[in-house]
Amino acid sequence: MSIKTFFMKKIMKMKGVPPEQIEMIMKLMDRDPELFKKIGKEIKQKIKEGKEQTLASMEVMRKYQGEIVKLMR
Repeated sequence: MSIKTFFMKKIMKMKGVPPEQIEMIMKLMDRDPELFKKIGKEIKQKIKEGKEQTLASMEVMRKYQGEIVKLMR
């Protein structure tokens, strides 16, 4: 396990994400890390533009919802 993976798991656990969801998220990220890098960059950009983090995350995740669903299959 990389240091980045370790810390991501710890942060999600601290935020109250259930262990099953943490594992699912980590598997999805392993399948297409570039997609999640792109999602992260877009969320950061929306936050810089003045949007609240939750709203920015929801907008970007909605945009990539189809791709994420494909990864889950």
